[in-house]
Amino acid sequence: MKKALIFNIQRYSLHDGGGIRTVVFFKGCPLKCPWCSNPESQDFKQDIMRKEGLCIKCSSNSCFQCSMKPEDCPTAALDLVGKEYTVKEVLEEVKKDTVFYETTGGGVTLSGGEPLSQGAFALKLLKELKKLGINTAIETTGIGDTKILLQMAKYIDTFLWDFKIMDSDKAKTIVKQDMQLMKKNFQLVMKSGARMIPRLPLIPEYTADRDNIQKVIDFISPFGIKEVHILPFHQYGRSKYRALGKECKLLDLRTLSDEEILEIKDFIESKSIKAVVGGY
Repeated sequence: MKKALIFNIQRYSLHDGGGIRTVVFFKGCPLKCPWCSNPESQDFKQDIMRKEGLCIKCSSNSCFQCSMKPEDCPTAALDLVGKEYTVKEVLEEVKKDTVFYETTGGGVTLSGGEPLSQGAFALKLLKELKKLGINTAIETTGIGDTKILLQMAKYIDTFLWDFKIMDSDKAKTIVKQDMQLMKKNFQLVMKSGARMIPRLPLIPEYTADRDNIQKVIDFISPFGIKEVHILPFHQYGRSKYRALGKECKLLDLRTLSDEEILEIKDFIESKSIKAVVGGY
């Protein structure tokens, strides 16, 4: 793959792998999580985000029904989400922050969407990053080509592995994927000796119930995992759904209280696994 569709290269990130990092966001994800806070990452094609506040309704419709091309919009109310990059072009961006990687223990994190969905490109990029001595991390659901994933593992310093819904039937219904591939890929990556940090988004009514959390613990415990990052649900991404003209299915879903989050943290730590709220 000579080019990849990327929707953001975020510099000076203080999360996603330790130190100051540059995060490369790949567009497209095979999962359909209704709680996704980055809906612009889901589709494998370019999207148009519409800024209603800038729309002057220059046609009979608002921005959300406008068929105008972004470059023709007189008020720049339309943004094209997703741009094709070569590996060289990505490297040119991330190398601008080499000094921060060296002084803070940071590096480059591949995120998305799902980087494994553009795995051949991601593999080539990781190889080039390691040639430059840059620390690498990946945020992944583990859903992707096993062969390419295992090749990528040779060039990844830290895996930030997101666990969603462990029950296969529920996963097929809610996120539209069977978790068997994820489980197989996790097991194989662990055999490679990679540094692994499992992460669990805490979504009320979906992932935050004790049964699902226990299933995650039961699955990871045989691998000697001693640390898990728990990520409380938030509604920060809901404005993006409107900007994309998409329905936010969990618009009214509540967030967990501090007390509930602490209870989950204590429950995980009662299993001799450290639970870090929010992760990096």
